[in-house]
Amino acid sequence: MANVKLALQSLTIPQKVQFTRAVVTKSTGNPVATGSTPTLAQLTTGADTLDAKALTAKTAHDTAVQATTEQDNAETGLDLLLTQFGNFIENSSGGDTAKIQSCGLDVRAASTTPIGELAQVKNLAALVGDNDGEIDLDWDAVRGSKTYEAQKSGDPITPTSWTAAGTATKSKMTVSGLTSGTKYWFRVRAIGAAGPGAWSDPATKIAP
Repeated sequence: MANVKLALQSLTIPQKVQFTRAVVTKSTGNPVATGSTPTLAQLTTGADTLDAKALTAKTAHDTAVQATTEQDNAETGLDLLLTQFGNFIENSSGGDTAKIQSCGLDVRAASTTPIGELAQVKNLAALVGDNDGEIDLDWDAVRGSKTYEAQKSGDPITPTSWTAAGTATKSKMTVSGLTSGTKYWFRVRAIGAAGPGAWSDPATKIAP
């Protein structure tokens, strides 16, 4: 005696909806399915309900991803503004602790070891972003850095192909506005009180 094989666990939601509708189509008017429990109408309703809920869930997920991206961009923007403001107050106060603190800012503990020239950015990775035309960059933080500068290049790299890709105060950033399906190269360097450090080794990725 043959047994029905459904293998529902191996199906995605769209595949499950499509499978159900195909079953209903083939079972309509089929004497084998006469008086079925559940009815074909119930199967159709179940497929339609799942299809609608899946669309709602996808829309909510896409909205959440976009909201998170906008939040991260806003945080990066505020961090950069605060860093620039801190640099301004540091210069305008002449390094006077009381004047710096009068603006609601703290002062760093005195360092006995000067940082000097910043180290090269290491372990730069380029990853597919959340949206089309976006690449996420991630790298090891550099001691003494205040900001990071990123550049991008098309393929192949030439001495004049590098262009600005953005700045960040953390050791990560998202580069947007890229052309999907195009291969890009990226490099990052740290910038501190003594100026910029060396560029990282380049990383590459094809924009989604």
